[in-house]
This record gives sequence, C-alpha cells and structure tokens, in this order.
Amino acid sequence: MVNWAQMYDCYGDVDRVPALLARAEREDDTGTWDELGYRLILEHDMVFPASFAALPLLVEMASRSPRAQGLAGAIVQRAAGSHGCDDLLAGCAAAIGAFRELLDRYVRSKPDDYLAAFRDLIAAEGHYHWSAVLGDFADDFYQVDCPHCAVEVTIAIGGYGRYSAIRDWNLGDMDRRDLRPASPEELSGVGRWMHETVVRDREMVLADGIAHLFGRAECPRCASVFKIADEYAAAHCPVM
Repeated sequence: MVNWAQMYDCYGDVDRVPALLARAEREDDTGTWDELGYRLILEHDMVFPASFAALPLLVEMASRSPRAQGLAGAIVQRAAGSHGCDDLLAGCAAAIGAFRELLDRYVRSKPDDYLAAFRDLIAAEGHYHWSAVLGDFADDFYQVDCPHCAVEVTIAIGGYGRYSAIRDWNLGDMDRRDLRPASPEELSGVGRWMHETVVRDREMVLADGIAHLFGRAECPRCASVFKIADEYAAAHCPVM
C-alpha cells in the first residue's frame, strides 16, 4: 500500500497524483493524462517520489492504455537520474519486470511507434544511457574522443553515410573514413541484445545502425582503430 502522504510530485503536492490516477482508471481523458505527465516528470527530465509510487499502477494500466504505457516508459527512462528515490526504484523491480515483458510483446507486434517502445524496453532492461541516445539512424551523429590521440571524432550513421571524420564547423566533416560494422558474431552484451531484438522484429534499418554503432571507427588524425560504443559509453554513461 502506497503512503501517498510521503509521495510528493514535482509541485510538492501529495494528494493530486492519486486523484488523477483514480480518474485515469475510470476514463481516458486527455487533460488528466497531461496533468499526470507534468506532475510526474518535470521538464521531461526529473522524476520524483510520486513518479515511482505511480509506476506499478501505470504498468498495470499499460496493456489497455497507450498513454499509461508511454508515461511508464518515460519514468523508467529517467530512473538513472539524480532523483534520490533509489529505495522507491528498488521497490518497483517487479513492476519494471512486468513492464519489460509487456514491451517485448508490444515490439514484436511491429507497432508504428516501434522505436519509442524499443527505447522504453532498453530502459526497462537497465540500459538507460542507450535508451536515451539511440536514434532512428536517419540523421545520427555521435561525438567521441579518440582513445589514442584524444582528438574529437564525429561518428555519422545515417542516410548520408556511415563514417568517422574531423568536424570543421565551416568546412563540414573532413577526412572521412568508412566505419567498420560489427558482425552479429562480434557483438556482445547490450549491443548483441539490441541487435538480436531488432533483427527478430525485422527492423533492419535499426539493425544496420546498431551494427555500425557497436562496430569500429578509424581516427582520421592518427589512423588508430577503436570501438565506437566503448568510447561513447565511457564518456557519457551515467554513474549508477
């Protein structure tokens, strides 16, 4: 049983969220869901005790409510933030596990919002960083430092090319070098799981992008070769 008297939302209120959840269970009202969204997630970034207190009920509603599924996913994606609610997050383990199973079934159905749901699934698996940065590989750029000479390297993965380069803000991407995508056999860890999942779901654009993201790049400055995902994660992954 949730003690809502201790579960404040982003406005410091302790009574508004449970009332809104009760209303959302009764009727699919846009105004109710909009208010829940901005009370549980501040400026699309911070979450609060009420966010995690609401999560189990949102997961329970998710199978019949796309809005509940979306809001639950938004909360889970922000679970790595500095919210001071680690004990509440730990108490949501069963709900997040159920949400992970629901999302896995959902992405298998090839929904129109596949990428958004897949990013929620990545977060439910605990890979919050990749959930936040994974794009559709139509126009994606990643900035990494070469681990050998420390120059900043631009990694491009999109319809315009798949390359590493030195970015000049006046001249564009200079001295492009083709990326070296990882084969399915070379992938491991989160990269392997992500790739296998999208291949299973026949999302081949995502599969090709992930193979390049977890592949290798050549530094245009010193010609050394490094793993893109390793360097990007080392610089950007949050400390848990």
